[in-house]
Amino acid sequence: MLVKGLENAQVQKALDAMENRTIDRVFFVACGGSSALMYPSKYLLDREAKTITSDVYNANEFIHRNPATLGDTSLVILCSHSGKTPETVEAAAFARKKGALTISLTQGEDSPLAKASEYVIRYEKASYFDETVGKNTDFYIMYQLATGLLYLKEGNNRFESMQKSLDNLDTVYARAKEIFTDRAQQFGEQYKDAKIIYTMASGSNYCAAYMFGICILMEMQWIHSHPVHAGEYFHGPFEILDEEVPFVILLGLDETRPLEERALNFSKQYGKNLIVIDAKEFDMTGIEDDVKGYIAPLVLNKVLGVYSTALAKARNHPLETRRYMGKVAY
Repeated sequence: MLVKGLENAQVQKALDAMENRTIDRVFFVACGGSSALMYPSKYLLDREAKTITSDVYNANEFIHRNPATLGDTSLVILCSHSGKTPETVEAAAFARKKGALTISLTQGEDSPLAKASEYVIRYEKASYFDETVGKNTDFYIMYQLATGLLYLKEGNNRFESMQKSLDNLDTVYARAKEIFTDRAQQFGEQYKDAKIIYTMASGSNYCAAYMFGICILMEMQWIHSHPVHAGEYFHGPFEILDEEVPFVILLGLDETRPLEERALNFSKQYGKNLIVIDAKEFDMTGIEDDVKGYIAPLVLNKVLGVYSTALAKARNHPLETRRYMGKVAY
């Protein structure tokens, strides 16, 4: 049913495997940033799928929670940059024992995760920081798998428009970088001594808020942070807002944008340190109209990569610096 001859033979093999299986539930399983990058695909399935449910799980909790719905009609998509994340490797083996179809994304084709999974897809270098690489990266492949599954099982036509759009990501990234580079440098200088920076978004864009707050500010810069969901802002977190606290507020193009706009409008009344990154400023030429909301978080994430680089440079704190990760037993 699916058009053959995809450029990435590993993606094609994974889609062929999906075609030959009954699939009624998708489990996205990973840790940290590898987990966050799955949020947009979960959002896409929520919006588009009529017969398939899905959820995102931390790999370790996935094993301990042991979902009752996990079985031979399940698809488990896992991701680990190195392919050596112990919890994710164990989760792949756990899912296979339950009879699920397992597909893993990693850069390590000979890694423990690759060996633990039925199908492995190697992706190109991490698509976060300010290099403009979009093709065959993690987000790119995740969307190929999600829209391919929908096409195979439900005849959903997002696969073709998504593929056309993904092929134009590099130019969209490059144009966005041009718009925001100066602002990113100003951000780095202004907030290089900040002790805390919050991030906020909703829907498919929450992945970008999570990755910036957790993976960059906390992990790589040792700055206190927390990603706030715009829909939850008025149920506790907005009490932390004052004229001093910095908030990075993301506005996307998906159906949850009104949540982000409401949070921003309130914050403007009582906050002074608001860093707003609005996807409406992006030049989305080459992106099909029906998938712009799904593509926007990828571009938001790329722009935040530029902000991350600028902040690290201003603070003289390299993004590779760690106290604990990979250095001590945990």
